[in-house]
Amino acid sequence: MMTRPMDPKDELKRDLGEQPIAELLTRLGLKPADLVDASPDQITHKMVARACKGRRLTPKVQAKVLKACQIAANETFQHGDLFNYDSKS
Repeated sequence: MMTRPMDPKDELKRDLGEQPIAELLTRLGLKPADLVDASPDQITHKMVARACKGRRLTPKVQAKVLKACQIAANETFQHGDLFNYDSKS
């Protein structure tokens, strides 16, 4: 079975640029490891890194990262505080 080459336009849809979570973690003095350690759900350093870099995450992973961030910072955040893209786009 032949696979067709990836269209560069498809790559742009998945790579959405640095997200607000990256600046938020810096401002709060948190590292990805802090989120991984604080999370009651299973998340990985790679999930947090992908969130910061702007790789599109599933809504389920976004929710896990949001929850971990809230616990690690002991603050309440909304989806838009961490991500500047809609999970459906």
